[in-house]
Amino acid sequence: MSQTVDRALSILPLLAQGPADLGQVADRLGVHKSTALRLLRTLHEHGLVHRQQDQRYRLGARLFALAQEAVENLDVREIAHPHLTALNEQIGHTVHLAVYEENEVLYIDKVESRYPVRMYSRIGKPVAITVAAVAKLLLADLPEPERRAVAEKLDYPAYTSRSTPNAGAFLKELAAVREQGWATDLGGHEESINCVGAPIRGTDGRVVAAMSVSAPNVVVTAEELLTLLPLVRRTADAISREYSGSAPAPVPASAPVPVPVPVKDASEG
Repeated sequence: MSQTVDRALSILPLLAQGPADLGQVADRLGVHKSTALRLLRTLHEHGLVHRQQDQRYRLGARLFALAQEAVENLDVREIAHPHLTALNEQIGHTVHLAVYEENEVLYIDKVESRYPVRMYSRIGKPVAITVAAVAKLLLADLPEPERRAVAEKLDYPAYTSRSTPNAGAFLKELAAVREQGWATDLGGHEESINCVGAPIRGTDGRVVAAMSVSAPNVVVTAEELLTLLPLVRRTADAISREYSGSAPAPVPASAPVPVPVPVKDASEG
């Protein structure tokens, strides 16, 4: 490791103990103040340290964001999988876990239905972002300007007559999903497939992943699938509690479910 990199990294554990001024950093590194200042400026440019009004330096918000992002990306699937498996064993339908990554929503885990008639999907496959329940949950949690920018860049394929037609309709649905805390896809991607989903939250309350239950209408009707929504939400909350150590509000067993638009047979969740 180069001496410059070594010195720069040595600043971080020092600041983890509390704010320090330029002289303290220089003394700890055993370098001239000009050298310490150059290193601090570089770290500041990358958001890893922050200069306070009293001229002391502390760890920057970017460092915490990177740490949180690493934890979320590495751990959520491992933590969620036993819960997804338990839910699948209880209800028998396909269960998915998805994340939002580089402008795509991707499945990162799947527990297959025990029924012979099932939906096609695979881990690592991008979902139909304008209709899938997991996509709605993940995009609904974005800050409003980012949510709007994403929606306006998307194409809106007419997979079925129930597909989301345009950015305006999509934004309206995302606002509803953000407010209610769950999402559905009732024949929006495939007329014969319905889906209900719930968000998984990290330590800061933001949505880090989304889970869903999907089933063909020949196995279970949309109305019957929607009765599973409280169970899906409780499973998502259990994953969130284990993942973040927080305690999301429990979903009552009697939590109301939406009345679906009737479907002729039984979208990708």
